[in-house]
Amino acid sequence: MKLILKLIAGIVAGIIIGLTQIEFLTRLLLTVSDIFGQFIGFMIPLIILFFIASGVSQLGGESGKMVGYTVGLAYTSTLLAGIAAFIVAITVMPFISAGGTPPEEGGGLEAFFSFEIAPLMGVITALVLAFVFGISMAKLQSGILIKVFDEGRAIVELIIRKVIIPFLPVYIAGIFAGLAAEGTVFETLRIFGLVLVTAIATHWVWIIIQYTVAGTVTKRNPFALIKTMLPAYFTALGTMSSAATIPVTLRQAKQNKVREEVANFSVPLGATIHLSGSVITIVTCSVAVMSVLDGYSIPSIFEIIPVIAMLGIIMIAAPGVPGGAIMAALGILTSMLGFSEAAIGLMIALYMAQDSFGTGANVTGDGAIALLVDKIVTKKTAA
Repeated sequence: MKLILKLIAGIVAGIIIGLTQIEFLTRLLLTVSDIFGQFIGFMIPLIILFFIASGVSQLGGESGKMVGYTVGLAYTSTLLAGIAAFIVAITVMPFISAGGTPPEEGGGLEAFFSFEIAPLMGVITALVLAFVFGISMAKLQSGILIKVFDEGRAIVELIIRKVIIPFLPVYIAGIFAGLAAEGTVFETLRIFGLVLVTAIATHWVWIIIQYTVAGTVTKRNPFALIKTMLPAYFTALGTMSSAATIPVTLRQAKQNKVREEVANFSVPLGATIHLSGSVITIVTCSVAVMSVLDGYSIPSIFEIIPVIAMLGIIMIAAPGVPGGAIMAALGILTSMLGFSEAAIGLMIALYMAQDSFGTGANVTGDGAIALLVDKIVTKKTAA
């Protein structure tokens, strides 16, 4: 909540500076935002490489079948949630953005100077390397390399927690100062407020769908199952971290009569790989940003499916860090959707404003995944 308040303060400060036409301060903010945006671009491949390689390597020592069931169900849920969110977004966005004037990127003041901080590798290169090393380390149980990548992930997490996240309010202030100077900030805020409501509503529809499926399979009341999981949902609202909510999610899953050995395995794994809430938010906000900014065209559903499929993979292990999911997703947004720095800044602001709700949807859905895995494992054992 402190982070959200700081982001709001950054947005307000940026708007005030942009509206008052204080050229020096506006250009200073734009300069800082440009440099920080370059730093984020530099960090994206490192986030992908260390998060995914470390996460995949940890799957090697677990029960193969249970890993397969949990990963398969979690990824299917994430993929279908993203597709559903896209359908909802393209349906409602024409009504939300009706009558608005999209801002033209670069149409206002410019930074004092800019320079490029080139990343060490491309996004796809980082993704391929992550899976090559992650799978190999899992198979070989290479203790030294696993430790190297785990420590690399710890370094990346430290930078996200201590540098990127604390500096986000200033970065966002620069983005909104530019929008205010262009005269489009209030229309942008109006649209984004409605988009956040749409994303949160879609979260809850997806939670109900997940538990309807789980309730049908287990022959139990889905709303009673959801009610039991509410403490996990509200804990996630406060922590903004799926990993930090694991103890509560575990307790509530067991109260839903998931067997202890299944819950102890599937819930922590789900906290790492089940990202339905985060993907719903990212897809919804991406459509909004492409609708608001000039120069973007909304992709077709066949064009967005590969993007959603990559998001489900690339954000593995990111939910442990508040805001980690959007940081990992930036690589896909830039490489596959062509997002500019301005679009990335708006995406970060939108995502962080509702990160807690997306995390709540993620962890609540973990309970449904655990119920389904428990049912499948019980059925296989009985057979």
